[in-house]
Amino acid sequence: MFYKKTHNKFLVTVSSALPTVLWICLVLWLSSCSNTRYLQQGQKLYTGSKIQMEKTAEITSNEAKDLQEQMDELLRPVPNSSFLGMRIKLYIYNKTKTNKTKGLKHWLNQKFGEPPVLVNDVNLAKNSEILQGYLQNNSYFQALASGNLDTTAKKGKAIYEIIPGPSYHIASVSFPKPVDSLTTAIKRATRRSILRKGKKYNLDDIKNERVRIDNRLKNKGFYFFTPEDLLVKVDSTIGHHQVDMDVTVKPETPAKAEKIYKIDSIFVYPGYSLRDTGRHKSLMEPYGWYNVVDPHHTIKPYAFKNTVLMHPGDTYSRSLHNNSINRMINLGPYKFVKNKFVQHEEDSAKLDVYYYLTPYKGKSLQLELQGRTTSANFMGSQININWKNRNAFKGAEAFTVSLFGSTDIQMGGSSKGNNVYQAGIKTGISWPRFISPFDFKSDNAYIPHTNLSLGYSLNKRIHLYTLNSFTGSFGYQWRENAKRSHELNLLNITYVNPTGISEAYADSVAHSQNPTLAHVIDKQFTFGPSYSYTVTNTAQSYKRSTYYYNAAIDLSANLYGIIAGANAREGNVKKLFGQEFNQYIKIENEFRYFRRISRKSKLAARILAGVGIPYGNSTILPYSKQFFIGGSNSLRGFRARSLGPGTYNVADAYAGSDFFPDQSGDIKIEGTVEYRPHLFGFVEGAVFTDFGNIWLFNSNEGQPGAVFNGHFLNQMAADVGVGLRFDLTVLVLRLDLGMPIRKPWKAKGDRWVFDEIDFGSNSWRKDNLIFNIAIGYPF
Repeated sequence: MFYKKTHNKFLVTVSSALPTVLWICLVLWLSSCSNTRYLQQGQKLYTGSKIQMEKTAEITSNEAKDLQEQMDELLRPVPNSSFLGMRIKLYIYNKTKTNKTKGLKHWLNQKFGEPPVLVNDVNLAKNSEILQGYLQNNSYFQALASGNLDTTAKKGKAIYEIIPGPSYHIASVSFPKPVDSLTTAIKRATRRSILRKGKKYNLDDIKNERVRIDNRLKNKGFYFFTPEDLLVKVDSTIGHHQVDMDVTVKPETPAKAEKIYKIDSIFVYPGYSLRDTGRHKSLMEPYGWYNVVDPHHTIKPYAFKNTVLMHPGDTYSRSLHNNSINRMINLGPYKFVKNKFVQHEEDSAKLDVYYYLTPYKGKSLQLELQGRTTSANFMGSQININWKNRNAFKGAEAFTVSLFGSTDIQMGGSSKGNNVYQAGIKTGISWPRFISPFDFKSDNAYIPHTNLSLGYSLNKRIHLYTLNSFTGSFGYQWRENAKRSHELNLLNITYVNPTGISEAYADSVAHSQNPTLAHVIDKQFTFGPSYSYTVTNTAQSYKRSTYYYNAAIDLSANLYGIIAGANAREGNVKKLFGQEFNQYIKIENEFRYFRRISRKSKLAARILAGVGIPYGNSTILPYSKQFFIGGSNSLRGFRARSLGPGTYNVADAYAGSDFFPDQSGDIKIEGTVEYRPHLFGFVEGAVFTDFGNIWLFNSNEGQPGAVFNGHFLNQMAADVGVGLRFDLTVLVLRLDLGMPIRKPWKAKGDRWVFDEIDFGSNSWRKDNLIFNIAIGYPF
């Protein structure tokens, strides 16, 4: 009786709450079923292929899965795209057929429609040959592939039967004996050979080995050598499904490919255009070890000191060659770099180097318009005006000035009418070198930068307060390599001065036991260094697993506060330039992990941990340096900045109030796990769960339960949700719908709230379903 009642109630609830989007999907699915009625007599719609591979003891399930995925990508034609069984693009094509060459129907037909892919377009023999060739190139020399069609009256799919046979492994690899400079260099290059005894035969490995050896030779001066000058002979007749490999230099290799070349003279042309055909050496200006040909004096010769990495007399090196080009592009003023090596004299073993640089326009003006919405019911817009001089002082210095203005209007909620307006200016200079008494030398592909920035912003919250913020910084950015980068600011200065505090807000501060309201309008004065270190391999998209890690430390007034003997707890608060200063240490860590599950889906995970330790002249971090949680890039099942700290609940504390203060903390732990499947076309999906919270370092009476303690794991919040990502090339539009499943402010034992979920309740949906619209991925 109880089960029946609950079951009926559940059915009624779901039926009454069925979202409109589900009805739309149902209609589209039913409509897509009629796609085959547009086919002509005898035509059949091609619905895809299936690869059936014979199981063998040699091939693991993961290897078989990878092989099938890779072979599936080789098959042609590709069937019409589908989503949940719906061929929406084909449906649009069929519904918008027209003889007109203009108009909405024609535009939809050509831009969004997709003509039917037919069974007659499938060449089984050709596809079988391609699959068999692929397997043979991947060690399965005796592989067999055959295909047949599985058809109905209007549809058909291709079935490919694969018999891989035994795989062949490498028994031995031999290289040329060192008898001259070339063969000696090849022998030395074999220490990290891709071709190793015991590995499976792979044609791509052979090609890559030739390229690898060529790269090693290029760094040893063999400028004219090519991968095609190497020959790899494979003998598969030795038995036991093994092969012998013999790497040799082709007899017809030209003599100049066997020579080691050195650098003679170096020339840089900073104002090159396609109309320039002469070398104008009579106009060159020597500087150090290179010559600059710049008759219009567009840039000072010393600007290339960190970009010309090769010197006269050096043995040619491809690494230094490529790194020099990358540095010239990263210098800033140049959009194209053309490089040319010419033999100094005929039959000589010396090379002259020419760098032809095509500049951007020196100055640019950019206008940006942005729109946004947040889970706190704010709708916002922003305008940015950016001016840039790429060669401000003729030393490749980038000088920028940015003006911005924004509005955030709250469309609903308890603080409706407290809209936010911002305006400001930021200026900066970036030098493409280290400006330091110490000499930092590096020959990698990345040019270091010295940065100086100054800024001012005004943040006005209507009817409440105005914050005037002044910022400045000086420091360095550099990269060790493609994975590791550093940012060191020797000095960061922030000064925030509140003005225009309304009487209503002042009364709220005076009558509130929560110090957050007062902390928002505290004066802030921070000064000190900061350092950030990042290591990542996410650019290597071919890897199945990639990662990103960032660690940062931010310091303020540490040495000065200690010398001055500041102790805010005992009332001994010190000042600098007549202003109380903030003293703290703040450390942050973020780790991201990405795992490709299949060709069309991946798993993404992130964990963040940060702690700010106020001491000496401070008992709490300055508001601008504190941590926040919740919102579109954080816990998406909670409104922005509404969660925590700890078990404190601002909604309970301010029930019936006209204004809820943003919640902030000194300590933060946050994590996310997200599954990202590719759905169709430019649309991706997401299923996610987020967890985390913030805490205070020191307790206060106004926020009970907010201080960090040993029970922090039991104070975690959690949510789950789903989302869509639209990859529009220029940007990724993200839609996420999240809901809380764990609320830390509830009593112990009641914090998991699965039993409260009621999609049929309007009040539950209003309080718990959080819809986020954002640009870009959350991480």
